[in-house]
Amino acid sequence: DGDRPGEHLAPAARGVLATLDAADLLDRPCHRPANVTFSAWGSERLLERHAMVHLEGPATVLDRPRFEADLAARALTSGARVVPATVERVERQGGIWHITLAHGAVCRAQFVIDASGRAAIVGRSQGTRFRADRLAALVGFLEQAPDAEVEPTRATLIEATADGWWYATLLADGRLALNYYTDADLMPAAAGRLDALRHRLSHDTQYVGRWIAEADFRFVGPLRAASAGTTWIAPAAGDDWAAVGDAAAAFDPLSSHGMTTALWTGATAARAAVAAVGGDGGALAAYAGEVGAGVQRFLASQGDIYAREQRFADQPFWQRRHARLAPEPEAPQG
Repeated sequence: DGDRPGEHLAPAARGVLATLDAADLLDRPCHRPANVTFSAWGSERLLERHAMVHLEGPATVLDRPRFEADLAARALTSGARVVPATVERVERQGGIWHITLAHGAVCRAQFVIDASGRAAIVGRSQGTRFRADRLAALVGFLEQAPDAEVEPTRATLIEATADGWWYATLLADGRLALNYYTDADLMPAAAGRLDALRHRLSHDTQYVGRWIAEADFRFVGPLRAASAGTTWIAPAAGDDWAAVGDAAAAFDPLSSHGMTTALWTGATAARAAVAAVGGDGGALAAYAGEVGAGVQRFLASQGDIYAREQRFADQPFWQRRHARLAPEPEAPQG
């Protein structure tokens, strides 16, 4: 329930959804095509990028809760069954997965797909989890004052600042989604966080703060803090399990490919699981290899994008990105 961060769906997602007979979900009026993106990155100039440069068409700015509800409804129509319970424990016994639920029931399965997000309940016990950075996000949603006279531009704006970077996009319903990204140790303290964010908006940004002020946008509801760092599981699959979405690989939101990757891994891992249960042991290895290769491509691209911003090279946030530190393996969890 309620708003969730993550509104930008890359153009490639439409093709993935088409393989699931679900591309029509993006045509609903609660979403809008992301035709224009402005960015102030590596320069004080505001640059415009139009969707016409994408052969696949524009990205989509989602009403995230509606999109997820529509996907869930489509899954139920296709025969999925929901067991509303919290998972207490997942373990393998005699080649069968035993999933213990909070109310005491135990589900058994020949194959498990881990879609538990960054928690990676199964993946972290079966593979090694790596972390490339400690990026965190503050997420807020803003509404225009009822008497506002400015019609806000239907666009997305990205702006780099000394301590991190900002993302703002106008939703189809006229609200503004605002995300501020920095490292966890550079994040404003929880007490007075909204005031600190407003201060950074007015003093650190050249464009995002002005957009909010001139269009008379105001914060509604509390700010939310979330992990936004780049993490992944290697390998992303074994003989009888596979990780998908953020459980397999969670990328820095600068890529704008998080949800597209989640859709792709979900669809691809599902096909590999069916093949594996049918006796094709190579399908899961191929899937894990594709995920691993995708992670390496992302890391190279991420490093190149951050390297373009040299105005704040002496600041801790940017020093860490320019150093391109080796990923850290995390301790396994049972």
